[in-house]
Amino acid sequence: MSSEELWEELLKHQGKVFHTVKGLEFRYEVIGGEIFVDRRSKTITRATMEKALEKVQTMPETVTGPKSLGVFGAPYVWAIFRQFGVTG
Repeated sequence: MSSEELWEELLKHQGKVFHTVKGLEFRYEVIGGEIFVDRRSKTITRATMEKALEKVQTMPETVTGPKSLGVFGAPYVWAIFRQFGVTG
């Protein structure tokens, strides 16, 4: 999946319910180049999503869970990636 395809998927699925590994329910909204998660006061940027995607694609054996992504908002990024089939 390219970063453009990822962003298109993010736009299509905003407002839907996602769940973190711990089972926390959340939704997000995309505004410009930022993702606003309803459980966070800070946003996740497009650059953060692209960095996480690159890590998953270049080093899949080292990415085993949210913390291994090494990015801000990792639990939410991981949940989104799982839902989109980016991670296992």
